[in-house]
Amino acid sequence: MSSNQQATVPAASARPAKAAERRGNTAALLGSELLTLFRRRRTAALIGALALIPILIGVAVKIAGESSSGRGPAFLDLITQNGLYVGLTAITVATPLFLPLTIGVIAGDTIAGEASHGTLRYLLIAPAGRLRLLLVKYLSAGVFCLAASLTVLVVGTLVGWVLFSIGPLTLLSGTTVTVGEGLLRLLGIAAYISVSLLGLSAIGLFLSTLTTVPVGAMAGTAILAVAAQILGALPQLDWLHPWLFTDHWLSFADLLRDPVQWASFGDNALLQAGYIVVFGALAAGRFLSKDILS
Repeated sequence: MSSNQQATVPAASARPAKAAERRGNTAALLGSELLTLFRRRRTAALIGALALIPILIGVAVKIAGESSSGRGPAFLDLITQNGLYVGLTAITVATPLFLPLTIGVIAGDTIAGEASHGTLRYLLIAPAGRLRLLLVKYLSAGVFCLAASLTVLVVGTLVGWVLFSIGPLTLLSGTTVTVGEGLLRLLGIAAYISVSLLGLSAIGLFLSTLTTVPVGAMAGTAILAVAAQILGALPQLDWLHPWLFTDHWLSFADLLRDPVQWASFGDNALLQAGYIVVFGALAAGRFLSKDILS
């Protein structure tokens, strides 16, 4: 074997080792970021605020009694019949406003928060790299999306169980499913809502790279979520609706049909993927060219 061939063999064998090392570093960085995120008092306060939504709904219905059909949020008039509807009512209330607000806080703080605390430069000194740090920050925001959605539905289910008891779930199509299948559909709704919020998280990540003031990025993300829903409510802008990242937010109701209507799930995932690609690229372009001074 020639000397060139001998040199090539170790170089080639080193590539998988380096790739594995990079994956290990990314996983370790993500784990550290998640621990930091969920140990913060602000994160606990946001999760606690989301948990209050189903608690307040359940207690209010328990005290006031059953509401008239068609009044209030969807599923509200069914809560006294089955406690599983507490979580469904709560997620219907939380999705348009409260969940976007909490996601705006987390996503808007990803980069700007580190810059405002003067820790961003030190993070980049570590063997992380700007793209890897950006990816880890986005993934942590995505994990929070899932945690936030699960909080509303899980707490709602527990509150409904304690205050009203739970039983077989009647779907929108009139079919009744077992408690077990009903709980699985609630988990599916949590996953659907989490995917729905990934586009907003990408927007928040991009805005966070534009400033060192996290409040500005947080407010901008929340305002865009509200603005998109206002535009989505105007029939004169029907041509724009399919392009809004909020367009399929409430289509999780298709999981409460028999059979499940899967078309909206694919459309929602494709729409959110488009926002992730566009705003992820914008965030990467900005972050890679940005002078880190703090």
